[in-house]
Amino acid sequence: MKKIVFCFALMFAATLDLKAQTTISLKATDEGRVFEGIGAVSAGASTRNTVDYPEKQRSEILDYLFKPKFGAGFQHLKVEIGGGENSTAGSEPSHAITREELTNPKPRGYEFWLMSEARKRNPNIILNGLPWAYPNWVGDRFSQASADWFVSFLEVARKDYHMEVDWVSASQNEMGTDLNWVAKTLRPTLDAHGFSKVKLIGPDDNGDWQIFDELEKNPDYKNVFSAIGYHYVDGHGPWNIDQKRKDSHNTTEKAKQSGKPLWATEEWSNSGKEWGGPGGLYLARLMNKLYALDRITKYEIWAPIDGMYDAMAEYSTGAMQADQPWSGHYTVWPSIWAVAHTTQFAEPGWVYMDSACGQLDTATWRGSHVALQNPKTGDWSVIIVTGDKKKVRLNIGEGLKKGPVYLWKSTAKEQFIQQKPLRLTKSSVEVELEGDAIYTLTSTTGQRKGSHGTPPEAKPFPFPYKENFESYSAGETPRYISDQKGTFETCQSPKGGICLAQIVPKQGIMWFGQYNWALKPFSIFGDINWKDYAIEGDVLIDGGDVEIGGRYGGMQYTKGMLGYRWILTSDGRWQLNWQHTTLTSGQIELFDPGAWHHLRLEMKGNQIVGLIDGKKLTTVSDTSHSIGMAFIASTYNRNLFDNIKVDPITSH
Repeated sequence: MKKIVFCFALMFAATLDLKAQTTISLKATDEGRVFEGIGAVSAGASTRNTVDYPEKQRSEILDYLFKPKFGAGFQHLKVEIGGGENSTAGSEPSHAITREELTNPKPRGYEFWLMSEARKRNPNIILNGLPWAYPNWVGDRFSQASADWFVSFLEVARKDYHMEVDWVSASQNEMGTDLNWVAKTLRPTLDAHGFSKVKLIGPDDNGDWQIFDELEKNPDYKNVFSAIGYHYVDGHGPWNIDQKRKDSHNTTEKAKQSGKPLWATEEWSNSGKEWGGPGGLYLARLMNKLYALDRITKYEIWAPIDGMYDAMAEYSTGAMQADQPWSGHYTVWPSIWAVAHTTQFAEPGWVYMDSACGQLDTATWRGSHVALQNPKTGDWSVIIVTGDKKKVRLNIGEGLKKGPVYLWKSTAKEQFIQQKPLRLTKSSVEVELEGDAIYTLTSTTGQRKGSHGTPPEAKPFPFPYKENFESYSAGETPRYISDQKGTFETCQSPKGGICLAQIVPKQGIMWFGQYNWALKPFSIFGDINWKDYAIEGDVLIDGGDVEIGGRYGGMQYTKGMLGYRWILTSDGRWQLNWQHTTLTSGQIELFDPGAWHHLRLEMKGNQIVGLIDGKKLTTVSDTSHSIGMAFIASTYNRNLFDNIKVDPITSH
């Protein structure tokens, strides 16, 4: 009797084991969609601080992002076509701020540089541009002037960086497009100026793939877009990884049957700092899910890097962190290696094998798998993300490479570690997989977990801080100055040398109403933990008013609200504000509007003191906020700043 029970137990255990095992069968004849790459979106001033790093660390950071078979190896880079207005964590400058600049556009900002550096590391990287805001002179985002502005962006890339951009998003980010404008204005304008090879994508919007309804009603526009892209197909958070997706926009059957490439043109928007939660593991799950469920063939995250000050509401968003150029410190986060599990094992042009893409458990997307092949060589790769522990059997069909199976693994403990190669038995292999892990099984070689060693240690922002702008040429963005609205750029000073000017003449076409919280252009710098200090500087007022200020940022702030503001107008009126509340004001007698004036704002404890040209004009007691960054601000006039200085205060 005991022997019979024992045998039955063995049979039952074997049945359970077989049921727990997932079989993935790869077939060369299994046709799916063409893989178009994993990319990232540098926009919303997310890369601002990264460009200011010392060259050694800056090059290392770029390697982790773009160098093939080293780090993330992003295969697609979309950048903001700057419009000089806030686009999330700052404003990015325009290549043509005025209509006059259209004939000689400028390579302002860092996006052209970033595209160029990405292409140096990967000549095959796919480049794309998309506007968030527009300069005022464009008038209407769907106008001939707008099309000309798009063309001038491409001309800067070609003329100043000898670089061709592959795609343009023919829309305003998350604010839709106009098929008639794309077909009858933008496309002909691009063609007429030598950019017929530039492909168009739209609508780069949030939504439920409604554009396919428009294309159905207007068949003449069917081919105006070479790909269709939407944002946050899976919603905004890791809670959507299971079947119930409250704010998702999954692809429709009409979209899938259209024959158009389907892209997730902005997705994730989380911090890659952690493995769990919204971090690296979730990112890998999402990439798998978007093809297996939605047939998305290109996936772009915002942002490639956290290059934002900590005062920004979106700080720590990105695949890695590089926001301390003064120290050279940066951090490679787990999400870099989550991305590498796909990008280091499949190139754009590979093809998905649909029957080998799906869930490990039909009740959840925590565990999933996708399989791709190179139809030219027979190479293949399978990316598996687990929920629970799982045994997987992999069958390799005819026409696919049958050599050793190379295995790479990432867990919370360590990421992107090559395991001992597996040997096929009768074209199959079995592998035990840990829970909450990422695996890539592949026939390919050449991958590596790149490293540049340990970066410099983190340090606080330099304090005291001084900047006279004399180390720059005209037309540059000074180090550490992060524009939040408008554009501040170095220029020739009327008194000789170099100073700083606000150069946007009128408010542009904004991106969403909620980003119009700032009434005037301003730029921030410093440390969110600065407490007792004075900011001072020289100003020359062309019109409107200028201001210097401090104690900007912190969790108590409504997004974008300035701190203590020391304001001087072109007719000599002064005003001390806490955000939009006036604390005190006055008028300077015999004010000379054509002269340089010196502003100084002192903040020590609850004592706030304002001085102009060395004369103390006001002292107030206010407890609204005790810490924060420094800033400068100006109306939409060409007002000048020079000799900016921030010092600690020990006594009044």
